[in-house]
Amino acid sequence: MPAPQPEALRFMQTRRSHPAKTLSAPAPTRAEMEPLLSAALRVPDHGKLEPWRLIVLARPALEALADAATARAAAIAMPDEKAAKGIDQFVKSPLTVAVIFSPKTSEKTPEGEQLLSAGAVALSLLNAALAAGWGAAWLTGWPAYDETFCRDALGLAEGERVIGFVHIGTAPGPSPERPRPDVAALTEWRGF
Repeated sequence: MPAPQPEALRFMQTRRSHPAKTLSAPAPTRAEMEPLLSAALRVPDHGKLEPWRLIVLARPALEALADAATARAAAIAMPDEKAAKGIDQFVKSPLTVAVIFSPKTSEKTPEGEQLLSAGAVALSLLNAALAAGWGAAWLTGWPAYDETFCRDALGLAEGERVIGFVHIGTAPGPSPERPRPDVAALTEWRGF
């Protein structure tokens, strides 16, 4: 049996994302991001396909992304309130990592399993940032689902899609607690 890691378990039981709109500079440097990215990519990956990739966006790139989102929202006459919510995540974020699902052709590993692996990358990155002491949040919003925006602004290839935007920066304080799922109501035990 592996050695217990009570600190890791305690972290998992108490972790909380920070509201993205509350994050501010400073953000991690490239050197500080590298171990977080390395940790994020240590996920289950059936077939060792690496069906994901990351786009790390610092302030100048985020400003360009906000401009692209503003132009896209105007081009499709998106209601202002909806447009602003998607755009603001790029305007306000000190650093964002776009986690991209990039499926691979495989007879052994269905696309659904590859998608779950990409989702695990986003969660692992979020948790790595939080464990390192940064504030972090995983968002999507309309920019994650607009194929034209993703292709033109992020350079996504055919078949790729955004799993989420993981925003990382300095949190103003502890994240607010929220109600948590009732384990007993959501768990079925068999054979115990």
